[in-house]
Amino acid sequence: MTVATKHRLIATLLCYRGNVVQTRRFRPTNMVGNAFTAVDFFNSWAVDEICVLEISADDSYLDHFLEVVHGLSRRCFVPLSVGGKIRDLDKVREYTRAGADKVVLNTHAYQSDSLIEDVAGSFGKQCVVVSVDAAPNPDMPSGYEAVIARGREKTGEDVNTWVLRAAQRGAGEILLNNIEHDGDKRGYDLSLIKSVTAVSPIPVIAFGGVANWDHLVEGIEVGGADAVAAGNIFHYTEHSTKKAKEHMAAQGLWVRDSTFYKVDMPRRPTYQPY
Repeated sequence: MTVATKHRLIATLLCYRGNVVQTRRFRPTNMVGNAFTAVDFFNSWAVDEICVLEISADDSYLDHFLEVVHGLSRRCFVPLSVGGKIRDLDKVREYTRAGADKVVLNTHAYQSDSLIEDVAGSFGKQCVVVSVDAAPNPDMPSGYEAVIARGREKTGEDVNTWVLRAAQRGAGEILLNNIEHDGDKRGYDLSLIKSVTAVSPIPVIAFGGVANWDHLVEGIEVGGADAVAAGNIFHYTEHSTKKAKEHMAAQGLWVRDSTFYKVDMPRRPTYQPY
């Protein structure tokens, strides 16, 4: 872990063709429903941040997704991270103008030599989350290879090498996932998380595979993650994020109190220049 700060609980919404969905190994499975309803619940259930990612196979839903982001930002009372098809600063400006506090970069952050630096230079490192997807590969020093394009393309690069380069270029945080654990209900890949947190100079958010509240605790206590994120588990359990936070606190983790965020707390991020 990088610094002694309170551990965050992050709820993740995956939007596919205009709907919030559950995924398994990066493939959409069940349709959950409406993003606005989900955010309303999360606002009431003590989550620390909300991360919304557009995962459709093409760009045809991006205009609709931008409208969703704009609507979510007006009813979201915690920090909002947004990602999906971000190729340049223009898309970052669109998302931040719509109300995003942070942007999540993935494929194009890897493919571009300048995207991370450009975003960090214009909006600050605190705005830049680099989503790092990994797949097991025994030929890599860490045992994991970085993959892009929702796991469809191998990079041939060790995941730790990519994390270090992303941090050097200006990333503020790493959102870390193992494609084989995504939606698989066996918990985080603790070996992957331990490997990355051991070398990363910036905070690491564990993501992928949570099936119970103990998995959240393990991501921090065993994996060394600074924050934990989950998606599927939160959709069908009433007061789910509140219960998760209470369980984390009961296990001795330093987390924000469930009443930290109030529904009337202003959340109006302002970024310059535009």
